[in-house]
Amino acid sequence: MNPQSSDSPHLDAPNPPAGCPVRPAGATTRLYAAESTVDPYGTYSRLRKQYGPVAPVLLEGDVPAWLVLGYRENRRALDNPSQFSRDSRTWRDWKEGRIEETSPLIPMLGWRPDCLSQDGEPHQRLRRAVTDTMETVVNRGIRRHVVHFAHRQIDAFADTGHADLVIQYSEHLPMLVLTRLFGLPETDGEHLVASCAQVMKGGEDAIVHNERITRVLADLTSHKRAEPGPDFTSGLIQHPASLEHEEVHNHLRLVLLAAHTTTSNLLARVFQMILSDSSRLADLVSGQMTTAAIVEEVMWNAPPLAVLPGRFATADCELGGQHVKAGDLLVLGLAPGNLDPEIRPHTGTAVRGNQAHLAFSSGPHECPGQGVGQAIIETAVEVLIHRLPGLRLAVDPAELSDTASTWETRLDRLLVSFPPQGSSHVGR
Repeated sequence: MNPQSSDSPHLDAPNPPAGCPVRPAGATTRLYAAESTVDPYGTYSRLRKQYGPVAPVLLEGDVPAWLVLGYRENRRALDNPSQFSRDSRTWRDWKEGRIEETSPLIPMLGWRPDCLSQDGEPHQRLRRAVTDTMETVVNRGIRRHVVHFAHRQIDAFADTGHADLVIQYSEHLPMLVLTRLFGLPETDGEHLVASCAQVMKGGEDAIVHNERITRVLADLTSHKRAEPGPDFTSGLIQHPASLEHEEVHNHLRLVLLAAHTTTSNLLARVFQMILSDSSRLADLVSGQMTTAAIVEEVMWNAPPLAVLPGRFATADCELGGQHVKAGDLLVLGLAPGNLDPEIRPHTGTAVRGNQAHLAFSSGPHECPGQGVGQAIIETAVEVLIHRLPGLRLAVDPAELSDTASTWETRLDRLLVSFPPQGSSHVGR
């Protein structure tokens, strides 16, 4: 990092009185520090009590930002790109040279020639290519790929009577499906799982792993231009929007990161919810409850992306009682927004049938891959439940632990037991 400008206040300055408008450069809470990642929801609650719905924080490298905690404030920032742009070229700290190319924030916040980094007509052109191609891929039978790989994953542990559904199922299944959809060799999947995890985690290796992902997908793009096939990559290349080489592989990167990290995280959380309550599992097996209803509940209470990067103020404005300056960075608290006491005074309030959560973001940049993720999760749950009758959690639910970063909170392990089963011919 380059030195901060001379007018930046000292990081150890005392916290301002509650409700007092501050600028993000006065933040003292580091979202990446141990105290924040061990108990992220506790940090969100403390910041809300101290500052209200918008709080000043520090991201990795002590980069100042506003964390949007309020549900309504998140909606305002997400739904108004003219006020809060996704184009990081307007980011003041970047323009003034305080963010280096090697910052671990760059993989998550840096500008790229993809639909996420742009607004207006350029965004519409690129997003249309992604959504059109994604619809074609889904219509070609994504569930068939999920069934194939789900059975193959289960075959690896079905005869043992025990498994870790995070490591042996949820972490890898979505990536195996994505490699098939992209037209990638399956052997690339293992390395891409590790690289996606490191990019989300941050740290000094984030840039290296981001470059690895980019290199694999750039090579894939070149290969598919020469030898197209019935896959997502070829569909992007052939779309009437005429995407350039860099636009294609950057959209592959965007979809891969978003689809794998959120779907794998969400799949593990769905299993956690099902197996932590025997009545839920019974209702699911009997058909009284659907996987979609459980997914919806998880989306409200533990969205796979807890904090969404990022938006950049296009002009001075007021948000949640804070004076936001042009060029300020905002990160969107999807998890705290969903638990905002202004809209959910009681966190136990039933949310079934209510899809107004923030988990898919909102506005023009709302996640375009919702259908793909939903198909993977519903099929993966269905196959596992039917393959392993008698499935149960092998530990007390209170013993389950998480690992958090700035952007997400992931389940560490999910140990289960079941009567040993034979392998499936379907998965062979």
